[in-house]
Amino acid sequence: MQDIIQNLPKLSKDKHKENKTFFTKLKKKPPKQLDYIMQELHEDEFNQTDCLKCANCCKTTGPLFTDKDVDRIAKHFRLKPSQFIEQYLRIDEDNDYVLQSVPCTFLGADNYCSIYEVRPKACREFPHTDRKKFQQISNLTMKNVAICPAAYNIVEEMKRRIKL
Repeated sequence: MQDIIQNLPKLSKDKHKENKTFFTKLKKKPPKQLDYIMQELHEDEFNQTDCLKCANCCKTTGPLFTDKDVDRIAKHFRLKPSQFIEQYLRIDEDNDYVLQSVPCTFLGADNYCSIYEVRPKACREFPHTDRKKFQQISNLTMKNVAICPAAYNIVEEMKRRIKL
């Protein structure tokens, strides 16, 4: 898995132009069954991908924390939301709450998340490959293929399956 993770930035960079062209066409004319196709591709990939062997998303990027996330996680720690924010978060250039640093504070050495049951919405949905109206998040997907081997594989299979 480490080899794949190390090669992913170069692989995604090599495919960037091809992916950009594909997603531009996809946005203009998404297939009627796109949501179903994406759900199937997502499920097939995650039936064979074990995130606990990778956790590259947790090691290299941080999620956005919504106000609901902050409230839920603060309650889990028995903290006031303001205390949780002060201890773990900062406001980024887009005025969103993000982790103060990466890798994620809540990631253990065994790749388990210590707040898994209350984790942020962004973590629950990552890599967003089973999202409805998938064509609307192509910029996010282009970033995620450089981070997540599963997202990379899903996009590659998607290009094989969907002829535009």
